[in-house]
Amino acid sequence: MELDGRLWTPSPERIANSLLMQFMDFVADKTGNRYGDYPSLHVWSTTEPEQFWSLVWDFCGVIGDKGETVLVDGHDIEHARWFPEAQLNFAENLLRRCDETPAMLFRAEDKLEYSLSYRQLHQQVGAVSAWLRSIDIRPGDRVAGYLPNMPETVVAMLATASVGAIWTSTSPDFGYESVVDRFGQTTPKVLFAADGYFYNGKTIDLRERVERIGTTLTTLRHIVIIPLTGESENLPGMPWRKVLERFANTSPIFTPMGFNDPLCIFYSSGTTGKPKCITHKTGGVLLQHLKEHQLQCDIHPGDRVFYFTTCGWMMWNWLASSLASQATLVLYDGSPFAPDDTVLWRYADEARITLFGTSAKYIDTIKKREVRPKELVDLQQLRTICSTGSVLAPESFDYVYEAIKKDVNLASISGGTDIISCFIIGCPILPVYRGEIQCAGLGMTVDVVDQNGESILDEKGELVCRATFPSQPIYFWNDPDGQKYHNAYFARFDNIWHHGDYVKRTRHNGFIIYGRSDATLNPGGVRIGTAEIYRHVEQLEEVLEAIVVGQEWENDQRVILFVVLQPGHTLDEKLTQKIRKTILEKCSPRHVPARVIQVDAIPRTKSGKIVELAVREVIHEREVKNITSLANPEALELYRDLPELR
Repeated sequence: MELDGRLWTPSPERIANSLLMQFMDFVADKTGNRYGDYPSLHVWSTTEPEQFWSLVWDFCGVIGDKGETVLVDGHDIEHARWFPEAQLNFAENLLRRCDETPAMLFRAEDKLEYSLSYRQLHQQVGAVSAWLRSIDIRPGDRVAGYLPNMPETVVAMLATASVGAIWTSTSPDFGYESVVDRFGQTTPKVLFAADGYFYNGKTIDLRERVERIGTTLTTLRHIVIIPLTGESENLPGMPWRKVLERFANTSPIFTPMGFNDPLCIFYSSGTTGKPKCITHKTGGVLLQHLKEHQLQCDIHPGDRVFYFTTCGWMMWNWLASSLASQATLVLYDGSPFAPDDTVLWRYADEARITLFGTSAKYIDTIKKREVRPKELVDLQQLRTICSTGSVLAPESFDYVYEAIKKDVNLASISGGTDIISCFIIGCPILPVYRGEIQCAGLGMTVDVVDQNGESILDEKGELVCRATFPSQPIYFWNDPDGQKYHNAYFARFDNIWHHGDYVKRTRHNGFIIYGRSDATLNPGGVRIGTAEIYRHVEQLEEVLEAIVVGQEWENDQRVILFVVLQPGHTLDEKLTQKIRKTILEKCSPRHVPARVIQVDAIPRTKSGKIVELAVREVIHEREVKNITSLANPEALELYRDLPELR
């Protein structure tokens, strides 16, 4: 590591071969202006957004009619409209390739493995889309997936998009109530579901649950069952193979859609009430993903892209879209630790993965378990590691370069379901600094502001976006006057997107995230990001993981830290003082918890994020709404009515 904290610098050869440098040449040719480095290119992309996004369309070769107008009402972030005359089809852009190149490689733990070529993908999408048309599925109808991360899920999504219908999905680890909470709001006509799935060596049967969901969702006309575990008896719907056989050898037909027509519906975590149904637009998703994949992540045709994700997380959609860059998707479903801690890295090596995407929590876990992939596998093809979902600690940056690969672009990225993309992201021509996200994404007018909305540098504040961008949601489903949408992003600051992350912009023009704004601690009126505490506590060998909340106490707030300890350890006075001393020395007296309490588990959402707000509500004896959104709602009982908090 260099003295300035630099962990990695791209080689001149890598910079020269990057798609980002090709884009700079393209821009110079089209505009006559050369932007020779990332900072100057970013300034141009945000001061001339219409020119920038129009050239992204051209450079990435979007299939469709762009129209003459790029942006209408661009001064009004909430109501701006991009490419209002454009016509395109999302699926057509992802299916631009049709040959024997693998489109998808798939593994379900050590139970199942197969692949699908681009030609086979075309054939299956053609068959399923023809079937959807035969049952009168039209533009605007909703089609749902209750599916693992498998090739057939991508086929079903693309078939849905090809006819102009709206795709919405959850993963099979969502229980009955969680599925109904989501699909009950968006009223799909068709449900694609799996017979079951594998997790941690076990087979989980979904047939009874799917049948119950089908009975409850009265708008459903058809259920199609996709075999994964091989169950063939008592299927609560039509077998997938019958759909494929009925319309075999049918080429896909792509219905032209408007740029701002709905493509898919995502769901918020739902821990503070019913999940919000965030509706995203056809062209906005495509254009933003093309930009992120090609310019920020340097995904070339023929690359192999992996993200450890489920279909209940936006990263699944982000992964699937890399087909538009003519990459091969590398899919994995199941536990990342089954049959052992090295399973994903052996897969990365065997599949020749070029981009490996995962969560910060996964990297923290394998670091704790002292897994050293570079000593087990070659990873010669690997150029980029993406991390998201939570804050990646500086020590985990060190671990990646020490234990996984020295010459790799570690792209910590952050955005979310709200924008189906990233505000801050990686860059193949910039260095990586310890603990920092490399940069703001091109075309994203990202800023950090204080409580009054004034820009600040090298200070902690609110992450905002000061200008419109194509991948904003169209609206929230079932929000006819737009009030929920407005309150979610625009109520805090006038005509500024408020994202809800507590961050700092660094002198390198990178970013450090300190947690969610609504989970920020406030003892004595001083704001503290929860990630600052996690970073240091979770480095202790005795601590497996932690969750920290603020408790209302004597007209102020005090910090309460809950810890899950490694096997064989107990929270005694000596360890408590060690934890407090570590936080005092590494952070400040304000960060030191008033109480440290051992628990057996931490409640999480289905996508693995810890739920500080839910724990905060429990310790204050307030109702936690919609606990079905949690992967382990029973864990909340561990925090209820604790004598240490009285």
